[in-house]
Amino acid sequence: MPNFKDLFEEYSWSATKASIYEKTAGDVERALSNPERSLEDFKALISPAALPYLEQMAQLSHELTLQRFGHTMQLFAPMYLSNECQNICTYCGFSLDNKIKRKTLNDIEIAREVQAIKAMGFEHILLVTGEANQTVGVDYIAHAIKRIRPHFANVSMEVQPLDQEDYEHLIPAGLHSVLVYQETYHEADYKKHHPKGKKSNFHYRLDTPDRLGKAGIHKIGLGTLIGLEDWRVDSFFTALHLAYLEHNYWQTKYSISFPRLRPFSGGLEPKVAMSDKELVQLICAYRLFNQEVELSLSTRETNTFRNHAIKLGITSMSAGSKTNPGGYTVEPQSLEQFEISDERSSDDIKQMLNESGYEAVWKDWDLALECQ
Repeated sequence: MPNFKDLFEEYSWSATKASIYEKTAGDVERALSNPERSLEDFKALISPAALPYLEQMAQLSHELTLQRFGHTMQLFAPMYLSNECQNICTYCGFSLDNKIKRKTLNDIEIAREVQAIKAMGFEHILLVTGEANQTVGVDYIAHAIKRIRPHFANVSMEVQPLDQEDYEHLIPAGLHSVLVYQETYHEADYKKHHPKGKKSNFHYRLDTPDRLGKAGIHKIGLGTLIGLEDWRVDSFFTALHLAYLEHNYWQTKYSISFPRLRPFSGGLEPKVAMSDKELVQLICAYRLFNQEVELSLSTRETNTFRNHAIKLGITSMSAGSKTNPGGYTVEPQSLEQFEISDERSSDDIKQMLNESGYEAVWKDWDLALECQ
């Protein structure tokens, strides 16, 4: 059976980094002129040499996105079920070494959060937890999905990596997609930022999309936490991972997210800062590399940036987000996983989209359709 680890180990981080930074204007021009773009073209498009071509990249990205997705933007809301976690992660407010009040929602509290999120208009929901198998393990997640699924057309989750049989158990319960960010593909830095807990196992996390593909999940979300390492190199390995997955699990759909390191209680300064201009470059590079992939932007970004990003290739965004368990109704003042930047309501985002000539899509897929 295929395994991304085997392909990953064929690549050197340092050699890949050198290859990206050695790209020239000629490489960028060739990448822009190619009707189908290779991984080498992607390197050129994320390289410093591509920055003078940003306007051309943005125009092409806009055109390709309109061809595939039209003037639409899928909206979703995250729902944090728990901040209990047994991992130490240097960048996360839920880290085990942070002395905070821990909270896991019970059935009554879940129902209240569901009601509040539904009242905002959402049909797509993303369930988020820390990693604490004793309290928010597979049984808790399965129970939560079964309670939540009847109220939403689409249930995704971003929780700890699971075994293949666990995913096979959750899919019939109503699980549609799973987001599993590698955080960074730099193995030594990954271990530095994850010194304790199951998440410290770099290769188990690296193999998670393979287990999801083998389980038959509808959609897999990829990405890295921008700021832990050189974003260009991490983005190349994300693109490599995406290409591998699409080849081996072609029936599965894919999404890419762009989370930049945001402040939290105890904070971590980015090792490599990424400017807004560079984030635009990366969004456009992914769209030019892959016309089918969903590109998602969270409320980590500012109002102004998100307003402009909708025409650059983004096809999905969160709105009205709360990043703490019970944040919508139960415990609005409890500790957030990270600070959000765009605090506008779902109605405000809908109005902004309408004024920009885009339609907010609340529901574009339903599990029931797969059963017909």
